[in-house]
Amino acid sequence: MRVKYLVLLPTLLLPMLTGLAPQARAEYFVLQSGQRLHVSGYQLLGDKYRLQMQGGFVELAAQDVVGIEPEDVFTSAPPVTAEKAPFRDLIESAAARYSVDADLITSVIAAESNFNPRAISRRNARGLMQLLPPTAARLGVQNIFDPRENIDAGTRYLRDLLLLYKNDLALTLAAYNAGPQRVQQYGRVPPFAETQSYVKRVRSAYAKRKSVLPDAKPSTTTAPAAAASAAPSGS
Repeated sequence: MRVKYLVLLPTLLLPMLTGLAPQARAEYFVLQSGQRLHVSGYQLLGDKYRLQMQGGFVELAAQDVVGIEPEDVFTSAPPVTAEKAPFRDLIESAAARYSVDADLITSVIAAESNFNPRAISRRNARGLMQLLPPTAARLGVQNIFDPRENIDAGTRYLRDLLLLYKNDLALTLAAYNAGPQRVQQYGRVPPFAETQSYVKRVRSAYAKRKSVLPDAKPSTTTAPAAAASAAPSGS
């Protein structure tokens, strides 16, 4: 794949913007390599796309594009700080029920939905822990947008993954984001920019929460291993 970067001076941008497809929101271009490019506008020129990105434009072959996806509906919300994280009672209840650290659950929710219980992603994942409808149904969820049900099912799924990967946090988070099948395929965190960024973001948030609450100690999973080969959460 050949990607050509064109960095343009600000005075040259305006004439070119008139030819770009109007965008009400940012979008992602998904490439065959697994890379996802965040763009604010694009134009198809023959067999090439010209993408408007921060700092200039990128040109790439149309054959290298496998999809154009809208930005998740909840990403524009301001981030929630550790000390102001809501749904704490529900999180701690699920943490105790499934022996998963409450701060890990909180960090996953922050990355998945930024604590928006009505969030819907571009992949149709829903609710606080961004469950795909088939996954939610398998876990017995009746109302996917109900915070109690969503947190309970999401935590149970997270517990299953922790057991599957013997508490390897990186692999657990990678599977939550991309699916256990992808982790099995590569034998490591899949080489997808989105998944690698997700793992780093959640681990960083988790470490930060632990530094804010130094007395809190991570829990370990002790429940019997459960099948974790179902569809990923779909974040």
